Amino acid sequence: MDTVRVISSSTVQAPSQNGGDSAQKIDLTPWDLKFLLLETVQKGLLFHTKNHQIHHLQHTLSSTLAFFPPLAGRLVITRHHDNTTATSHITCNNAGALFVHAAAENTSVADILQPNYVPPIVHSFFALNGARNHEGTSQPLLAVQVTELLDGIFIGFTVNHSVADGKSFWLFVNSWAEISRGSLKPSKSPVFQRWFPNDIEVPIRFPFTDQKQAHKYSETHPSERVFHFTKEKIAELKVKANTEANTNRVSSLLALLTHLWRSVIRCKQLDPEEEVSYRLLIGVRPRMVPPFPEDYFGNALVAGGVTMKAGELVVEGGLGKVAMEMNKVVSLESDETVKKEYESWVKKPWLIPPAMLIGGHSLTTSSSPRFDVYGNDFGWGKPVAVRSGGANKGYGKITVFAGVEEGSIDIEV
Repeated sequence: MDTVRVISSSTVQAPSQNGGDSAQKIDLTPWDLKFLLLETVQKGLLFHTKNHQIHHLQHTLSSTLAFFPPLAGRLVITRHHDNTTATSHITCNNAGALFVHAAAENTSVADILQPNYVPPIVHSFFALNGARNHEGTSQPLLAVQVTELLDGIFIGFTVNHSVADGKSFWLFVNSWAEISRGSLKPSKSPVFQRWFPNDIEVPIRFPFTDQKQAHKYSETHPSERVFHFTKEKIAELKVKANTEANTNRVSSLLALLTHLWRSVIRCKQLDPEEEVSYRLLIGVRPRMVPPFPEDYFGNALVAGGVTMKAGELVVEGGLGKVAMEMNKVVSLESDETVKKEYESWVKKPWLIPPAMLIGGHSLTTSSSPRFDVYGNDFGWGKPVAVRSGGANKGYGKITVFAGVEEGSIDIEV
């Protein structure tokens, strides 16, 4: 198997004339703080091309960072006198992003796309592997690795998850692609002002006693496979779910995720009385009153889950019934419930432990097919595939992407 050779590693900063934001300080919300013990967001794009320029990418990354000062900054974690609580913020000090130029000369685009299982080398196409978000005090909040392949390139993006969620992540990538194609500025302007209810004291204190508590929960990763669902197949599942439930409220995505959940549990042949669960990350930008700006840059996510008995899940007619249970969980997240959860966390703060992401008979879904993945043309054509890195991976982790064809969905399991 081919190995990845690092050719160069450098720090890319925003142009100095844009240094007016260098003193900007952004306090973190509960949605941001929760991710401190976890690993980063790692997503990457595969291109079938040799028509690219490393220096051009470095230059346009610098130009893009002028519009995304948090990604060129660092985290600050301040411990308080009791030594058990801390506060945290981003300092937009233009310390810079990491840019790695690498090569896997004997790996082709087909070597990535054709196997049933994602080749392990894909995880080597990302920088800062194994890094925890709280380490953003000394490590870059953004790292980009451009890996040259035999007949293409892979651009791997690593972003600190306490700084950005999936929607913010792709807003940055979309903006960089625009500037790489020749735009002077992004078509969408990120909004960095974090949301705090009026009666919340800022900065928010949270428990943080020892950074070593964020130990790595697994040295190995299970096999990964990408399943492709066509627009037609998804439409079939949606009709089936809505017909069985005698409703029209089941979305295409929930019908598909329910189908996946039932398939996994059916294959496991569990005791019908055994409880199984499915966790969803739910975006709250449009659920708030008034709604957040679409380009709110930061985390705006809550977790919801469905738990039921294995026998109940896989029974005939269960697609519609279970999809409606998923629908209820998503529908429950309103302005009122989100604010209550937020304020409850402030009163009794906790950070997500890494072990919570894996294990048992639970599935967890992240990302969204709504994110613009295949519009990311950096000047040499659109990507042919998207893949994620090894961060926060474990048994039962599911990542959802738009497929190449309009209306299709890829699910990495």
